[in-house]
Amino acid sequence: MEIAFGVLGGLGLFLYGMNVMGTGLQKVAGEKLKKLIEILTNNRFMGVLVGAGVTAIIQSSSATTVMVVGFVNAGLMKLTQAIGVIMGANIGTTITAQLIAFKLSDIAPIVIAIGVGIWLFSSKKKHKEIAEVLIGFGILFIGMDFMKHALKPLRTYQGFIDILTSLKNPILGILVGFGLTVIVQSSSASIGLLLALASQGLITIDIALPILFGDNIGTCTTALLSSIGASKTAKRAAIMHLLFNVIGTILFMVVLRYPIEKLVVYLSPNDIQRQIANAHTFFNITNVIVQLPFAGLIVAAAKKIIPGEVEEAVGLKYLDSRIIETPSIAVGQASKEVLRMGKMVQNNLRMSIESFINKDEKLTAKVFEEEKKINEMEKEITEYLIKLSNAPLTDEQHAKITTLFNTINDLERVGDHADNLAELAQYSIDNRCSFTDQAIEELKTMFDKTEKTFKEALWAFKTADIQTAKRVLEFERDIDMLEKQYRASHIKRLNEQMCSPSSGIVFLDVISNLERVADHSSNISLSVLDALKDKKII
Repeated sequence: MEIAFGVLGGLGLFLYGMNVMGTGLQKVAGEKLKKLIEILTNNRFMGVLVGAGVTAIIQSSSATTVMVVGFVNAGLMKLTQAIGVIMGANIGTTITAQLIAFKLSDIAPIVIAIGVGIWLFSSKKKHKEIAEVLIGFGILFIGMDFMKHALKPLRTYQGFIDILTSLKNPILGILVGFGLTVIVQSSSASIGLLLALASQGLITIDIALPILFGDNIGTCTTALLSSIGASKTAKRAAIMHLLFNVIGTILFMVVLRYPIEKLVVYLSPNDIQRQIANAHTFFNITNVIVQLPFAGLIVAAAKKIIPGEVEEAVGLKYLDSRIIETPSIAVGQASKEVLRMGKMVQNNLRMSIESFINKDEKLTAKVFEEEKKINEMEKEITEYLIKLSNAPLTDEQHAKITTLFNTINDLERVGDHADNLAELAQYSIDNRCSFTDQAIEELKTMFDKTEKTFKEALWAFKTADIQTAKRVLEFERDIDMLEKQYRASHIKRLNEQMCSPSSGIVFLDVISNLERVADHSSNISLSVLDALKDKKII
């Protein structure tokens, strides 16, 4: 029982340390991680590099693959892109085993002490993020040391030795590796346990290799579970991950097992931990080299296993809850979705204006229909941002989410004003309201300025351009003056009985709604300026 508690405690520390280190690395990488995903092309080799880089940063091939499933489900990544990233993730995950094989347990307490010291005595957020990496790194190795010491008594326990000896059956070894990874949901953790056993002389490289191959298959279960309820394309991405690892395992067991075994023993004859770490790396790199030219066949096989036409995506385009596993990327995707919502609102505003000018009932109906979609979109983005705000984020990312909350609220309100304008257009059509030539010209002038102001506000949000944001504030002030000027001139026309009271009310309601649109445009630009101010850009 003491041994079991020791192993479980060490494994817990190992997983916690890996999670803390991965979270810290994500924060340190920040925008760089986001840019890694954005450079994805149909070039599979580039996909491999991106997958390896992202996994090395977030310290989990499962998290990378789940994120890929999310991207594919959202329609942001094609299967031809996904296969390269999935292959690269398998290479990136070998970093953890290589680190463990350096046997840095002795310096782990010093690393933690340095990390805690930086955390306590530095107020700079970048320093605290680096401290987080150091603390996680140290805890990971302390957990590894716990497992090693807990397993030490088993060296003389014949029953356990007999169990390990039975693992010389490669099929049984693969099943054990698969089962262990399914239980702990981390191939790095199961390989860490394997290395702990090796450090006590309990297993040899010939026993370790099949378990290692089983670990790689076991890590596919996370993505497979994540794909439940997702689109057919997302399910295919998860299947590709499984196919890649199963094919690689068969290839190694049948053809490459003994050459790799001889190579790693030759490179590190007296270091079983280094042999296992190197075998893990060689397995995944060789797997990618051999299978990358046939990636198209893996994609085709996944389509055969999950047949049928791909259903058209509805609702949110850039967001998927799986992407929250990698917050720095999720924040960037949320920005894209908010901008997409802004474009829909801009289109609805333009249609509402045209419906009023041209007295077009079809356009008013279209505006009402789109407004429902915008409201639903605002609700879904808000729910997503609430989930994302509970993820481990940097101060800058928290500030960005606050900006996004404010922006979608302003966008939704602009959508409401577009809906109001369409209602006024419908009222004018139904009641045959007529306006003087001067009133029409004033409305057109204010329509143009308001639409331009909102469009510039969206551009300021997209580009974080200071001058554009300030220009929006100037436009808003101009529209305020126009609203006052046109209100006074129209009241004068009413007094002179140049237009009917019903037309007068419609006119005043229209310019009031347009002035409010300009106010919300100004709010969006102020949020941009506040965010830039926090970054000390202005």
